[in-house]
Amino acid sequence: MDKSSGLDFINQMFPVEASLSCVESFMQKICDEIRRVDATILAVVSQQGNSGTRAKENLNDAICAAEELSHKIQEIKSKAEQTEAMVQDICSDIKKLDFAKKNITTAVTALSRLTMLVSAVQQLQVMTSKRQYKEAATQLEAINELCNHFKAYMDLPKIMELREKLKNIKQILKFHVFSDFSSLGTGTETEELFLLKKLSDSCLVVDALEPSVREELINNFCSRELTSYEQIYVGAELKTLDEIELIYNQLSCLIRKNQGKWTIFPASWHVPYRLCIQLSRKTRVQVESILVNLKEKSDVEKLLLELKRTLEFERELEMKFGGGGSIGDDIIGGGGNNSQKVGFFNFRGMISSCFEPHLTIYIEKEEMELMQLLEKVVQEETWDIEEESQTNILSSSIQLFFTIKRSLKRCSALTKNQTLFNLFKVFQRVLNAYATKLFVKLPKGGTSIIAAATGMDGRIKVSEKDERMICYIVNTADYCHKTSGDLVEEVSTIIHPPYANGVDISEVQDAFSSVITSALVTLVHGLETKFDKEMADMTRVSWGIFKSVGDQSNK
Repeated sequence: MDKSSGLDFINQMFPVEASLSCVESFMQKICDEIRRVDATILAVVSQQGNSGTRAKENLNDAICAAEELSHKIQEIKSKAEQTEAMVQDICSDIKKLDFAKKNITTAVTALSRLTMLVSAVQQLQVMTSKRQYKEAATQLEAINELCNHFKAYMDLPKIMELREKLKNIKQILKFHVFSDFSSLGTGTETEELFLLKKLSDSCLVVDALEPSVREELINNFCSRELTSYEQIYVGAELKTLDEIELIYNQLSCLIRKNQGKWTIFPASWHVPYRLCIQLSRKTRVQVESILVNLKEKSDVEKLLLELKRTLEFERELEMKFGGGGSIGDDIIGGGGNNSQKVGFFNFRGMISSCFEPHLTIYIEKEEMELMQLLEKVVQEETWDIEEESQTNILSSSIQLFFTIKRSLKRCSALTKNQTLFNLFKVFQRVLNAYATKLFVKLPKGGTSIIAAATGMDGRIKVSEKDERMICYIVNTADYCHKTSGDLVEEVSTIIHPPYANGVDISEVQDAFSSVITSALVTLVHGLETKFDKEMADMTRVSWGIFKSVGDQSNK
């Protein structure tokens, strides 16, 4: 308290003189308070001194505890490292034991399989010597499976010895199979039946051998069959169309005779299918030789008859051997680098396509007949339409297109290649000729106002009958224009793709469009000619005397 405050306190405690009587008691009270405060201060100072000593002791205790904890951590870490080393030692021992177990198991398994392989090879050798093909096939498959387990041990002497022995056994098996096949067809009927059963079993062995063995066997068998087929025609001169039918009959007989023999082969080998492809190729060469060496000009009907027979024969082959799906990478023909890998083979056209270069006479005959028909229908055309007719087109056009479509159907049943394309060209020439005949039938005349403007003869006199005829020609040309387009679509759908781009009839359609234009102009010229007198009268009128003119005539 400052000085003024102390003075104020005294004045407050002793406001009047009479209150000074209490000074001693008040002083005593102040002294007591001072002593109490001193005692409190002394106690606090003493307590604080004791607290510092205790805090120092606590700090020393904490430091000791921390040192003890650090020591224990070091001990634990050391024990952990010792434990880790111990675990690693144990695991190392376990791994060694595990590797040892695996090696022992592998060795036992390998020895067991080696024992089985040695035994199987010995059994196969016995089966081979007895030509037990069915059993040998099963045994060989098992040996091949066992050999797959020894690919990593191929350099071991024992394995090399077994491989060499197995290779020799396979060679002997192959020799026995090929020898038995070579004896096919040389024994009695009973012997042949027994041999066919044995050969059927031998195919199982061939499947278990290398794929090259199967291909070699098939090629040898096919070559043998082809040789027997070729011997039929050794020294024969094939020079007439009648001999084509004979070839097909003999080939069909050969197929029927040997089809049972061909069934000894597994279906997956496709031997009959592949053999028939080669027979077809041989037959094509023979048929082509006949067509080339014909001494006399071919008769068209006879040529077409033989072509139809050829197509029938191809369909027969297709039904018997072409419905089994694709043969994938099977090889047709010889082996090695000259092998030909094919997919599904279509017998259609295999033989018949050789007729293609010789069908020119057929096209010439078709064109001659169509041109003769054109002349006939045009000559017989009345150039009028029956009253009950709903078409308003000339009957000659209907007959012509009917015959063209019939010709197209007949040709497409025989071929869809160059010959069909050549026939389409004939259709173009015939339709162009018909367009010309329609144009020639239009009335002709002198000159007129329209003629002077268009450069065409325009002074034409036409009767009502002529007018009807011109209208029918217009309708007919329009019908021909549209039907020609339909013909192109039909031919493009039928003909083989390489020729489809050349199927175009725009030139013919342009010709019929020109006929329509000329017919309409002729009709206009005819109508104009009817008004020649009136037009002449109009030129003699003195138009200057008229004050006004209108669109009504006084006459």
